[in-house]
Formats: sequence, structure tokens, C-alpha cells
Amino acid sequence: MIDVIVGMGTCGISAGAQKIYDKFEEEIKTRDLPVNLKETGCIGMCYREVLVKVVSNGKGFLYGEITPDRVEEIVYTHLIKEVPIMEWVVQGPHPLEDDSFFEKQKRIVLRNCGDIDPNSIDEYLSVGGYQALQKVLTRYSPEKVIEEITNSGIRGRGGAGFLTGVKWNFAMKARGEKKYVICNADEGDPGAFMDRSVLEGDPHSVIEGMAICGYAIGSTYGYIYVRAEYPRAIQRLRQAIAQAEERGFLGNKVFQTDFDFSIKIKEGAGAFVCGEETALIASIEGHRGNPRLRPPFPAVSGLWKKPTNINNVETLANIPWIIMNGAGKYAALGTEDSKGTKVFALTGKVKRGGLVEVPMGITINEVIYDICGGIKDGKRFKAVQMGGPSGGCIPAEMGDIKIDYARITQTGAIMGSGGMVVMDESTCMVDVAKFFLDFTQNESCGKCVFCRIGTKRMLETLERITMGQGEETDIDLLNDLAQKVKITSLCGLGQTAPNPVLTTIKYFRDEYKAHIIDHKCPAHVCTPLLTYTIIAGQCTGCTLCIKSCDVGAISGEKKEPHFISQDKCVRCGKCFAACPFEVIAKD
Repeated sequence: MIDVIVGMGTCGISAGAQKIYDKFEEEIKTRDLPVNLKETGCIGMCYREVLVKVVSNGKGFLYGEITPDRVEEIVYTHLIKEVPIMEWVVQGPHPLEDDSFFEKQKRIVLRNCGDIDPNSIDEYLSVGGYQALQKVLTRYSPEKVIEEITNSGIRGRGGAGFLTGVKWNFAMKARGEKKYVICNADEGDPGAFMDRSVLEGDPHSVIEGMAICGYAIGSTYGYIYVRAEYPRAIQRLRQAIAQAEERGFLGNKVFQTDFDFSIKIKEGAGAFVCGEETALIASIEGHRGNPRLRPPFPAVSGLWKKPTNINNVETLANIPWIIMNGAGKYAALGTEDSKGTKVFALTGKVKRGGLVEVPMGITINEVIYDICGGIKDGKRFKAVQMGGPSGGCIPAEMGDIKIDYARITQTGAIMGSGGMVVMDESTCMVDVAKFFLDFTQNESCGKCVFCRIGTKRMLETLERITMGQGEETDIDLLNDLAQKVKITSLCGLGQTAPNPVLTTIKYFRDEYKAHIIDHKCPAHVCTPLLTYTIIAGQCTGCTLCIKSCDVGAISGEKKEPHFISQDKCVRCGKCFAACPFEVIAKD
């Protein structure tokens, strides 16, 4: 039997995977072929979507960038004639260029993503699924489970990086007849898709991790808080929960023990602040998602004032692997301060964007150059934004820094949940700071005065700077406001919202000065600061620029040099794009 496996994560669907799946289904049915057609989640090579894997005679060939017109040829040549089409293969039995994407990865969280069908609990069981849950229920005491998680050194992967074993221990020791386990799947960072990909590609690993946590802390009930913008993740979770209940892995007397555990899904409305655990709890309870003062911490008084443990998707997906392979094996990975692996969503100006999982301690340059193939179009690497809108920008000069919690925090950025946005020389760092601050300012719940008003004033200042109306005192003003917002804000959103501004000022102060003093944007991004001119003596008078200009700012006769009126020019850039001779300068 030949297996044809289509990558049907959201990235694949967006690239047209459903059409590819339907086309294969049609061809297989029409030709009556002995082929097993299946789905899988995100394989990680998002830059090669749509991805299709053909497995026959024990050999797998992964095809990349598949379009509907290529399906027939794969069916005829590979499935019928059994001859792989190597020019379309991106991973197979023989060395290929794309192999370097995986060489430095260590897949623990992503161990099943892209390999198993997330719709099938049997496929999860075939790779050892629910054995970790059975192991702890039949052989471990709750204290032993927590000891194992503590010894592994795993820290929460949701952003704060608190030691998971310590957190579980607090919840276990908290007094209360009823306790809760919450999976925080409210992934709101722009450019982040780690949690979504795990939920779509391996939902049972998260469910199993939650059940193990429930046993360890004495909880019988769990919630998965997932944003409603993740319909495929929600559908896969609902299906996985139903399958686990049917097989007896959830519900009453799991594995014929006295342990009961049930899970319910709560769909969030998309408020970024609900990623903060106390705001998330308020949302589950039916209240507005506002953070509250701590203490008491959720481990003591959380959901409905009961002891509650909250971990994110990535943290929980690690748990079954740790239980089955041992704390020592996990702790052997990474650095002294940061054990294990970390999943990153790589977006921006890299050649190979996608999902990667690497050991802690790898350098930023290794991720960008060795795994992701470097910067697109031969441009210069400028900076990487880590930690989402609450993170910071790390300059290319610090590319050799090792990725772990302590070292990244020292730069002024944060590890965050794992988004990495890579920027090149065409990126304006002032504009980047404005973009992320605009996001966090819009997402502020408004409860804290400095978060509500301080971020607004910071954003207004950045907007003035990018419009060429900045003043020399603005940099000091931004620094002062940023410190006050960090100190006076109640939750992590406000405390970290100034990070993009602070890090861009710290590492790219010259760009701020260029905007304020010279009224120039070095990256040629901020439109009000741009000037388009036609290079004297080089214009052939082809008139293409005149035809592209909607406001009549360009004058000149055919076959004669043209001229741009700066008074009329709206700096749209259409003339620059239209000129085939590259004689229009942008400054």
C-alpha cells in the first residue's frame, strides 16, 4: 500500500492544499489505485507549501510547491510507474539542499507534526501516544510526576519562562477540593503560529500533557482557551477530545484507576490581553478580560477562586516526551539556565520561513543562516524581533548570542512565546517600533492609566517622527514614558509594551536622529520623508512615469528629460516602480 500524505495545516490550506487533496482523491478514485490518502499538520517547511509526501516500499519522498497541474504527473509517474520525480522532491532518501533546514533541529514538541494524521487517534497511539499518561497513573505518585518535571528543568514556553515543576508544585500544595488545569492557546503575537501548528498537527499530545498535569496537581477538570480565529485547531481539538473520551483516556476512571479528568474548550474573542493568565481566567468566567493584581496567584486562587495551573500549548506538548524519556534526557539539552528545546515561528525576510524547533543555546545566526538559508534577495541582515509585540529588536551585530532566557533578556528583548521576525536593510526600525506599539496600544485593556495613556502618547510621538515632525527632545521623552509604563502597569502587556521602542532606541538611535534631525528615513520606508527625483541627463523621455502618476506631478515631452514637481508629488512611489531604466532616485 502506498501512502499519499498532504500537509493540511493552515499554512498548507492557505497555499491551496485542499485543492491538492481533492485532486489526489479524484485521481485515486478514477484510476482505482491501492493508495491510502491522508492528511497531516504543518511539516514546518512553510516556504515550500503545498507539501505532499509519498511513502512506498519503506521510502518517503516529500514533494514541495505542488500545484493541481502537478498532481496528475505524480499519480502517473510515482504512484503508477513508481518513479519519483526528483526535481520536485525537497526531502527524500538522498541528500538534498533543503536537508539543512532540519539538520540543526531537535523535534520534541513537533515530534509528530507532519508525520501523523491528526484526525486519527490510532496514529497517535502508534507512536506511543497516551503511554506517558498510563505510566504516571499506574507507576507514579503525583509527587513523583512533579519531581520528574522539576528535574527536567523545563520552563514555561508561554513567555514568562517560570519553572514548570515549581508551578505545578504550588498548585498541588494549594488547598482546595476543586482544582483546574488550563491550557493557554490564546496565541496573539503577530507572526506567531507555533501553538496553532501543534494543535492542528498533534492535538492529542497537548491533551495528554493536560491530563498528566491534572493527575499531578489533583485536578479533575481542564480548559483549553483557544482563540476563535483558529477554526481548524478548534475542530481538531474537539475531535481529539471526543476520541480520547471514547477510548477511555479522558472521563471517569482513566486507565481503570481512580483518576477522573475532563476537558472543555473555551473560544476566546481575540483580545491580546487575554494571553495574560488572570485576564484569561476572567474571560473563561464570562467577565471582561482584564488582568487583576497578584497575589493571590492562580495557583492559590484562580478560576472561580479555585487553585489553577496554567501552561501554554508548547509546555504541555513537552510533558509526555519527558515522562517517557526521562528528565535527564531533556535536561541534557540546552543550557544551564534554559533546558530542552524551543519552537520558533520564523517570518520576515528569510529565505526559508516556517516552523522550527531547536535546542536552547543555539545562536540567532545559526537559526537564520544555517536553518533558514539566510536573507532573501542577497540583502543584509539588520535585526530580529523576538518575543512578539512585547519583545524587542536584537541587531545583527549580536547574531552570535545564544538563545536562552537569560541572554535574550539581557539584550532588552524577551524569549516570549517564540515568534521571530527577521528584518533586512530595507526595514525602518522606527517604523517597526511604531507598528508594534500601535498593536499593543490597541490591545491594552485600559485598566492602567500609564498603559492606556502612556502608550498612546508614545505612539503619537513615533507617528510625528516618521512624518518628519519630530523634535530632538522626543528620544528622551520616549525613554521617560517607556520607563513609567513599564513600572506602573499591572500586567505583562503594559510592562513589556515599551520594549520595541527601548531596544530600537538602544541599538538604532542613529535612525531616530536621521528622522528627527535630517528629516530622512535611511531605509526609505517612511513616505513623508521620501523625495523622488529624476536623475539629470539620464531620462530618455519614455513617458511611463507620467502615465503612472495619478496627481500630475511629472512633466516633460516625449523623448525629452522629465521633471518631478515636489510640491505636487504625494510620494506614492508609482513612478519609481514604473521606470524601466532606473533613473528615478528615492532619497
